[in-house]
Amino acid sequence: MATTISHEIPEFGSGEGPFETLRMGTESAILRSLIMLVDPSVSAPITEEALQGDRDFVRRGVPLDKVMRGIHLGHAGMAHAFMAACETLVPAEQRPAQMRHLSSMLFRFINGFSSHMAEEYLAEHDRWVTSTAAAREATVRAILAGEAVDVEAAARMLDYPLAREHIALSAWFDRPTGTSSAELQRAAVGFLRGCQATATLVVPIGRTGLWAWGSRGAWLDDAVPPAGSLPVRDNIRLACGSVGTGVAGFRQTHEEALLAARLAQANPRPDTQVVRYEDIEVAALLSADLPRARRFLQRELGPLAARTEQAAELRETLRHYLASGRSLKAAAEQTHVARNTVAYRVKRAQQLLGHDIGARRFETETALHLVSVLGPAALTPAEAPESAPAW
Repeated sequence: MATTISHEIPEFGSGEGPFETLRMGTESAILRSLIMLVDPSVSAPITEEALQGDRDFVRRGVPLDKVMRGIHLGHAGMAHAFMAACETLVPAEQRPAQMRHLSSMLFRFINGFSSHMAEEYLAEHDRWVTSTAAAREATVRAILAGEAVDVEAAARMLDYPLAREHIALSAWFDRPTGTSSAELQRAAVGFLRGCQATATLVVPIGRTGLWAWGSRGAWLDDAVPPAGSLPVRDNIRLACGSVGTGVAGFRQTHEEALLAARLAQANPRPDTQVVRYEDIEVAALLSADLPRARRFLQRELGPLAARTEQAAELRETLRHYLASGRSLKAAAEQTHVARNTVAYRVKRAQQLLGHDIGARRFETETALHLVSVLGPAALTPAEAPESAPAW
């Protein structure tokens, strides 16, 4: 049900965090409907998990009409499943009565459920729009949208110096498990402080994500250290933009952080907790038009673009071999295999390419780099449904 709703209504958001919020609400609603079916004395159709998701929708800007449409889609899915079970499990002579009972119960359930959800949405919306957090978020969104703002007034509202140099972060939970968003905030601020930021700004985005900025008068040449050099708690992922100056730089580094986050979410790596835009910029540019990027990969790599473990081994070995100046020894050290294994894999990869690897070295290296960053998302056939995050 959650998969169907998120597919039909993109406003609910992509990624594991927004999906988990939606899934908790749909699962709790189905369990409550089953209880009401067994025990008609249970009169409250709403669940705390659904209300929690309702509040999250408000804070992420999901419109009420989309929330209500999601509820109607859920009702349709529940009705279909219950009726199909009735046809399978109930003797033929009892089915008409049981189906009438099911229809009545589901109507009573969804009527009460949708009423509670609408009431809570409007109440949370009133609370949210009058809060300081909403005012700060509105100011940040106005800046990001390129609206004309009084920079000094905005800086006072945000308690953050906008005229200096900035580095932006996008942060999210790798595996949402009910962990407090305060932990995400502490991780983002701690990382920025570790990068020597003298001021920070954090804007929560729903329960499972946030945007953050760090600033100082002038960043060092290597403002964001290499991934792994600053500790980040397990289950938290960060994506960083490059240094930007002033209001324009505030927007630029944020856009880069979002791009880095989308590529990281398209190809999650458990050993990579921090992704820097500088490290994936080429892949971000190449994948701006993902269908065309996939066609490029298919043309350049041919059978090497297969979604198999063997093809992945050949691609990775060939990538290291070319990056090391065609050194078998260096490639063997980097891939942790024997030199003869590298030689065999390179020969096999060249056979699959159908030409000497030096003939189109630039194109081949570019394609291999793109696959390395995007992972399986880059190899999805162009005719398959687009399931990767929107670029």
